[in-house]
Amino acid sequence: MAIVVNMPRLSDTMEEGTVATWLKKVGDKIEEGDILAEIETDKATMEFESFNEGVLLHIGVQEGETTKVDELLAIIGDEGEDISGLLNGGGNTNSETKEETKETSTEAKPAETDKSEASKESANLPEGVIVVTMPRLSDTMEEGTVATWLKKVGDKVEEGDILAEIETDKATMEFESFQSGTLLEIGLKEGESAKVDSLLAIIGPAGTDVSGVAANFSAASAPEKKEEAPKAEAKKEAPKSAPAASAPKTSAPAPTPVTANGRVYVSPLAKKLAEEKGINLTKIQGSGENGRIVKRDIENYTPAASGASVGKFVPSGQEDFDDVENSQMRKAIAKALTNSKFSAPHYYLTVEFDMENAMAFRAQFNTIPDTKISYNDMVVKACALALKQHPQVNSQWFADKMRLNNHVHIGVAVAVPDGLVVPVVRFANEQSLPQIGAAVKELAGKARNKKLTPDEMQGSTFTVSNLGMFGIDTFTSIINQPNSAILSVGNIVEKPVVKNGQIVVGHTMKLSLACDHRTVDGATGALFLQTLKGYIENPVTMLV
Repeated sequence: MAIVVNMPRLSDTMEEGTVATWLKKVGDKIEEGDILAEIETDKATMEFESFNEGVLLHIGVQEGETTKVDELLAIIGDEGEDISGLLNGGGNTNSETKEETKETSTEAKPAETDKSEASKESANLPEGVIVVTMPRLSDTMEEGTVATWLKKVGDKVEEGDILAEIETDKATMEFESFQSGTLLEIGLKEGESAKVDSLLAIIGPAGTDVSGVAANFSAASAPEKKEEAPKAEAKKEAPKSAPAASAPKTSAPAPTPVTANGRVYVSPLAKKLAEEKGINLTKIQGSGENGRIVKRDIENYTPAASGASVGKFVPSGQEDFDDVENSQMRKAIAKALTNSKFSAPHYYLTVEFDMENAMAFRAQFNTIPDTKISYNDMVVKACALALKQHPQVNSQWFADKMRLNNHVHIGVAVAVPDGLVVPVVRFANEQSLPQIGAAVKELAGKARNKKLTPDEMQGSTFTVSNLGMFGIDTFTSIINQPNSAILSVGNIVEKPVVKNGQIVVGHTMKLSLACDHRTVDGATGALFLQTLKGYIENPVTMLV
């Protein structure tokens, strides 16, 4: 069945988008996750990926053309499928088709009505009332979490006021209101999550009753709940369904029946397990027939509760753990890195550079007033210059082509409490060392304060990850797709080295280059590292 793909809302203020480039053409096979097009928003040009599989049957907006959010962008379906019915209504056919489908399904199977569409169509909003839904604040965002509400029910809201801080898969971002009125309803509490387009809030004239509106949206926008209730029920039902498991934990368990000659009623397997664990069988209450001790009694036995142990030391510690819910950022990192690791054929090249000249250069450079550069700044600059000479390493892989980027935007991996983000230093080859240092410092600060914008995390052509400051000598990284390579930078180590046939004290640094073998051959990666070596070991050449 054909699916209408509409112009997505790729930023919080986006009202229309322009198709910069189509990466698929009519007739191409589409897989879920494929990049369909590059969309120019009001903030940046961003990649738009498909959430559906099939064949691209129709392109509704040509390259360079602009259309509003939610208007027809493309149609995906089965090869040869008739989509004339969808095309007759132009860009608005999506909503019309959904309405027709909704009406048909309502007559045939009311229970299967699209709840989201039904709630929007049947809400019968009172005059002046606006439903605010969970916005899509990044190109990969599928759901959001309310970090903080900056307004409360009853507050006056002006257009442009910040309603809440929303945690996306990439950052925590401020969400502003596009309407004026009174905040009548909050659909999600702080810490709760919901999918994009679910109910977030309701704004309208003061005193308006919106309980019916909220009820219509409740099914479509219900937040994710922690599974606390099922656990509680399980605890209540446990004594009924498994009395034997709980019996050994009582403070004074009844002893198991013993015959006149001292024989204990116990199964051979239970007796063997008891001997292996050093358990006194006379202290266990059997749950088998006529009080017979069976395997489960041994396995459920708690020495600390009964105070019994024979022959062997039985630990009295208690297993303990804390469950921490995955943040939107952690989910996105897991998805992206898993996709990269198992879709791109990684291989690794490791080199060791002499850092004596680099150390002397940095010390001398930092004598300039109000100037301080790091070794990482030097690596970023050196990579940028080397990438201009080796565009294959500065490339990106697509299903039908390879893109050799002429510009150099270097992503710098920054650790944050929730995981890892990669802000981008743009046109790094054109910036001086102090400019790179200032840019990295500013972006890292924003990353740790969750203030990075989507534009500041988009468009990298190469990535640098540095764990040297943590004392790590060497490591390998997973490629930050769609990049073709990532450089892992280790610590500078003082060690014996051979120079001019003599063993002397030197300083070296190991770097590992992870490459996507689809775009970067081994020899190409090796030549890039040779060029990089020239800049790192003779840093004055970076100033020429």
